[in-house]
Amino acid sequence: MVGALAVARLCERLGTPFALGGVAWERFVIDPKPGPRPMAEVEGGRRLAETALLAGPGTTTADGTPFCEARMAEHLGTETVLIDVSRGSAGVTAGILAAAAELGCDLGIYVDVGGDVLAHGVEPGLASPLCDAVMLAGVSASTASMPGIGAVFGPGCDGELTATEVLDRIAQLARADGWLGAWGLTPPLADQLEAAARVVPTEASLMAVRCARGETGEARIRGGRRTVILGPVGALTMFFDPVVAVEAGVAPLARAVAGAPDIEEARAALEALSIRTELDYERSRAREGP
Repeated sequence: MVGALAVARLCERLGTPFALGGVAWERFVIDPKPGPRPMAEVEGGRRLAETALLAGPGTTTADGTPFCEARMAEHLGTETVLIDVSRGSAGVTAGILAAAAELGCDLGIYVDVGGDVLAHGVEPGLASPLCDAVMLAGVSASTASMPGIGAVFGPGCDGELTATEVLDRIAQLARADGWLGAWGLTPPLADQLEAAARVVPTEASLMAVRCARGETGEARIRGGRRTVILGPVGALTMFFDPVVAVEAGVAPLARAVAGAPDIEEARAALEALSIRTELDYERSRAREGP
């Protein structure tokens, strides 16, 4: 949500109002129940469709854990969109279009922090490919009804793909006529993101903030388990065509999960490619106990 806010503020500077949204799947450290939350397990908010609602400050899981979207709604003083990813890419598409119709949106910009949305599945640091793949597959399908742009905010800043790996994927997109340009996070906007991060917990987006302020060198995140290389590249946002990313094979995991009817089948599709997902990790952690 914090990385998305950076792109939203860019739109605002260009004279375009925005509405922010995200996915009903919190990191395990925030929500210890494995996997995404279906709409049946979301309390509060204004339901728009089976896979979308508008969240307010009081929108939580059934266990009372606030979603990041709820925290951002409180920070901005406006509702945010919450998408249910549990019903696979078709559910994502339906949710996005329902929210766009309600809010009067005519363009979707879909922001991934770090760049693992463009993973091939062989990267040593890849840890959370499932949600990104299902979302990108749903986004690609939604462009038949509403134009969409993909965006990587802070290449390498989540400690999964390296900045070099992300730039390699951007080069592939460029060769396929799918790279749409880049933008750099400014220091004044970095201050706004830092303020948002006091309300919406994030480590990865704050790495981009540090990059925008000129920091270089290694930084540790995720309790020391991951390393981010700080530098000017981490302050960039790369824009791309999501349809080209899927159809040209730059984001092959999205294609692999596109036909899955739900998150479990999508997980199985990646398992068949010998790819371990964040859902596998969360289930393993849950079995270990506190």
